[in-house]
Amino acid sequence: MRRFVYPLAAFALAAAFTTAVSAQKITELKTGGGGSPHVRAEWTIHGANISIEYGRPSLKGRTPGRDIDPYDGKEWRTGADKATTIKIDKMLMIGSLHVPAGTYTIYTIPTDGAWQLILSKKTGQWGIPYPGKADDLCRTPMKLSTNAKPVEQLTYTIEDTPASATLHIDWGTTRASVAVTIG
Repeated sequence: MRRFVYPLAAFALAAAFTTAVSAQKITELKTGGGGSPHVRAEWTIHGANISIEYGRPSLKGRTPGRDIDPYDGKEWRTGADKATTIKIDKMLMIGSLHVPAGTYTIYTIPTDGAWQLILSKKTGQWGIPYPGKADDLCRTPMKLSTNAKPVEQLTYTIEDTPASATLHIDWGTTRASVAVTIG
C-alpha cells in the first residue's frame, strides 16, 4: 500500500505547484515611451482577481541603487514609464494592512537595507514624480532576499500555495516579498 501512497502524494504536490505557477497570465502591452516593454500580469488567488500593469526596465549592465533606481531613501515607481498599477476585486491583506478592492499605484522605497511597499490612491499618472505621502493608502515592510541568478528585467510574480500567497518583486539580485491574503 505504501508504494501507492508516496507516488500519489508526490503527484498531488506537483499538481499543486503546477497550479500555483500556471495561475499567472501575462498579456504584452505596447512598449512604453522610454522603450521598456509593458505587461499586465494577472492572477486568481483564493478567489480574488489581482492584476498588475507595469513597464519592465532592463538592467543593461547597470546596478540598481547605484546606476539606476531604486535609490536608498527615494520612492520608486517600481516599473518603467507610466506608474505601475495594481487592481484587486476583493479586500486583501498585504502584509498586515487591509486593502479595499480598487485600483492603486505601486511604489517602493528602499531605506537602510529594508524595503517598504507603498500603495498610492492616486492613479493614472506618469511614474515620476512620486505624488507624496498624502496620497498613500498604506505602507508595509517587505522581506528582502537575494536571487541566485540576477533578473535582467523587473518582474512581478505572486507565489500561491493552498495556505498563503506572496507577492515578489525581482530585479537584479534583489527579491522583495510581502504576504498577500484575502480578507
